Amino acid sequence: MSEDNLTAVLYKAQDLRLEQRPIPTPGHGEVLLRVGSVGLCGSDVSYWWRGRTARHVVKTPLVLGHEFSGTVVQCGPGVHTLKPGDRVAIEPGVPCRVCEHCKKGRYNVCRDVKFCATPPVDGSLTRYYVHPADFCFKLDEGVSDEEGALVEPLAVAVYSCQRAEVGVGRPVLVLGAGPIGLVSLLTARAMGASPICITDINEERLKFARQLGAEHALNVSGMSDKEAARRISQLLPRPPSSVIECSGADSSYRIGILAGAKGGVMVTVGRGNPDVTLPVTLLTAKEMEVRGIFRYANCYPAALAMITSGTVDLRALVTHRFRLDQVDQAFHTARDGTAIKVMVRVDRGGAGHGPTE
Repeated sequence: MSEDNLTAVLYKAQDLRLEQRPIPTPGHGEVLLRVGSVGLCGSDVSYWWRGRTARHVVKTPLVLGHEFSGTVVQCGPGVHTLKPGDRVAIEPGVPCRVCEHCKKGRYNVCRDVKFCATPPVDGSLTRYYVHPADFCFKLDEGVSDEEGALVEPLAVAVYSCQRAEVGVGRPVLVLGAGPIGLVSLLTARAMGASPICITDINEERLKFARQLGAEHALNVSGMSDKEAARRISQLLPRPPSSVIECSGADSSYRIGILAGAKGGVMVTVGRGNPDVTLPVTLLTAKEMEVRGIFRYANCYPAALAMITSGTVDLRALVTHRFRLDQVDQAFHTARDGTAIKVMVRVDRGGAGHGPTE
């Protein structure tokens, strides 16, 4: 094992430093991982740029990164499901396992969950990382480290589609063509939804969505909420029974309710204005349900199966790659809007540098 544990540490907004840290030792039920690839999430970028995400504030040095894969290099006592050399995708949220929510299977809303890269819990932009073995999922030989890192955002999409009751032949509206919106598009397609309409104000992202198989991609820039809903109704054969809001924009929530079917479901994946105003009278008259989405629960096996089987192919989403020693450049690229998904190769054997060819 190399003694090199280069780590990217955020001290405050826009103050990201590379430094060596001690290699941790796995405790009971834990494994020591050599981190492979780490995808940069919007929350990582917000911490880096603003020093906070929603109510979470960086008050002490923090290691970012929660979308990642790795290779087991050492097993702690009591680990029998993994061995050194196993490549794994890591579910980054570890709950208490004993509270009422955990025992009901909704461990994502456990009040004591420890989530990677959420203050004060360190994340994975480090060569070596310790994690509970029961939140590590083996990768098949044909699944790359990058695909392993993408299991995390895919799990968000799987959970969102489940909560939105996406089904075969049901029209779906996805609001927002960022990484989660695009992964939700792919997941809804894999679940048999048809047709799918996706909206955004960025034409390049909508073009990308069309390449991924969206039947309709609507640029709502400059439109009123009612005009956007009217255009959606013209594109789809009937109102969408499943609406997946991924942008966090006030207008998107309202468009979803205006365009959604009677008795339909809208799930709120995006996080925006906490005091958004909604057309509640219309929501009531339609008997639509609005369901919150907080990460995911019990979705990693399904997400991993989708990747392993080829049902969902996420490789095209990785538009830029960097090495760990280029991490500051990676964050700038993730923020400037030119990338879909930025991937940081932490394992020293990996390459990086700029956009994919």
